[in-house]
Amino acid sequence: MRVGSDQHFSTDVLVGASPGPRPDRLDGTPVADDDAYMARACQLAQGVRTTTAPNPWVGCVVVAPDGKTFEGATRPPGGAHAEIVALRRAQGAGAAAGATLYTTLEPCSHHGRTPPCAEAIAAAGVRRVVIGITDPDPQVSGGGIAMLEAAGIEVTTGVGAEAVAEQLAPYVKHRRTGRPWVVLKLALTLDGRTAAPDGTSQWLTGEAARRDVHRLRAESDAVLVGAGTVRADDPALTVRLGDPTARQPLRVVLGDVPVGAKVQPALSMKGDLGEILDQLGAKGVLQVLVEGGPTVASAFHRARLVDRYVLYLAPALFGGDDAFPAFAGHGAQTIGELWRGRVLGVERLGSDLRVELAA
Repeated sequence: MRVGSDQHFSTDVLVGASPGPRPDRLDGTPVADDDAYMARACQLAQGVRTTTAPNPWVGCVVVAPDGKTFEGATRPPGGAHAEIVALRRAQGAGAAAGATLYTTLEPCSHHGRTPPCAEAIAAAGVRRVVIGITDPDPQVSGGGIAMLEAAGIEVTTGVGAEAVAEQLAPYVKHRRTGRPWVVLKLALTLDGRTAAPDGTSQWLTGEAARRDVHRLRAESDAVLVGAGTVRADDPALTVRLGDPTARQPLRVVLGDVPVGAKVQPALSMKGDLGEILDQLGAKGVLQVLVEGGPTVASAFHRARLVDRYVLYLAPALFGGDDAFPAFAGHGAQTIGELWRGRVLGVERLGSDLRVELAA
């Protein structure tokens, strides 16, 4: 039996906090508990955000009949999925039978690198499964839910769906379109400039903002720049967060890569940007971080290929029109052609501001 839900939640919850009971379900299960456990599953998923691609980052909480909880998150490719990690912990304590399982993404129903999670959930004797969103992957897409329901398990979908969909947006887009999620990052002054007239640009922003850029790189499967940026700045485009085991993204250069450039080894690509994204998606790239320069940023923006804009604004002014702009070439010619997005968040990072926009 499937039970729908239009519940939403904030992921800003205290780990271990117990919500007050609100018995809105027919079987007496508090709806508030569903929200809290799904929020916790979201937190677990975020903790493995940089290690699971091309698989989705998923979190899971198993709640035993006596209220004890067992948690899990997706392991790197080839390892166990979140549901299996949490289930094994519950089974080890003899607490899986009759339990409720919360997972941010529909359990898989096909044999891939690992056996179907839905099959293991049914075999463990779980009574109820609560799902954030259904899996857009054609190999699953409702198949996991159908397998659970065929086993007599009650399935509730849509709990925390908005937050889960946002968290898994790169995976969802990739599975639906074959293309990666595109994040355009720009560091600029408050008057919209990215480099001085002599070409110098390091450093516009402070250490906290630069560290956040490395976090963005760590979450991305590829980092993309133009050959002009490589020639001008010779960036390494690596993740430098103090963790020598951190996964390094694929480095992509639009154009020819100069011999001896710090970005090497890099993938040189040319041609239509849409086709380039198709090729990266075929390589399993779920998210690509576009770091510029202004010609590349403008090309992605004009082609409406950007899913998220992340702007780091330094409290500085060049005070003239001779410094380099964020975008090269002609922009909107009339106010009616102005691109308008949605501000998703504004955060202070040291003395800088981080502004995130949705297309």
